[in-house]
Amino acid sequence: MRTMPDWEALVRERLAGLSLERHERREVIAELAAHLEETFEELRRQGLSEEAAVDRALSQVKNWQSLRRKIQTARRKGNVMTNRVRQWWLPGFVALFLSVMLLRAIEFIGIKPLIVSAHGSQLSAPVAVIYLPWLLSLIPIGAIAAYLAGRAGGSQRAVFLSTVFPVLPHLGFFLVVFPVVLILDDHVAHNIMISGLFMSLAAWVVLPGVALLAGGLPVQLLQGRRMASGHIAKP
Repeated sequence: MRTMPDWEALVRERLAGLSLERHERREVIAELAAHLEETFEELRRQGLSEEAAVDRALSQVKNWQSLRRKIQTARRKGNVMTNRVRQWWLPGFVALFLSVMLLRAIEFIGIKPLIVSAHGSQLSAPVAVIYLPWLLSLIPIGAIAAYLAGRAGGSQRAVFLSTVFPVLPHLGFFLVVFPVVLILDDHVAHNIMISGLFMSLAAWVVLPGVALLAGGLPVQLLQGRRMASGHIAKP
């Protein structure tokens, strides 16, 4: 009775030093071993001896060290992208979606906003519209974003960016508008424009950002303490 080669052992030996997580290493070795076993069986059906079939199957990989490097590079790139989506983009977009939907709902209900004009006069054009209920709703939204990012294993930076993600589009807008206003200084009412932009920046970036962080930072601190206590509790 012939003995079936242990393909996983053969692959594991040739990919020794494969720098991946344990489950990823098992997965890679199992997939490659299954492919080599299929090739071996096909060669045996063609009449090759067991030894010749094993050598021919293994010879499909010309350079095992090169293969190991390619596997590590591909897996790491895939992990980086996957982690970035789970730890930053997904929580951030959830927070952005919730904030936009709640703002639309508040506007639809007809809740009156706090309107601030450039010089505090009711005759002046409004430059800042502040919905207090919306600002308050951003506190639990920030907590949700921080929780999702932290649960996915995000770093402190990833959790922070996920928490303030809903204000980043507004911040980007003001970073573009401010230079344009300065460039057009000779053609616009400079003082009015600058004061109006600062008030709008406070209404749509600073205050919402503070509200989001008010919900996200406590969650981030709590998750950090739990992780620290978990590491201490491990034997």
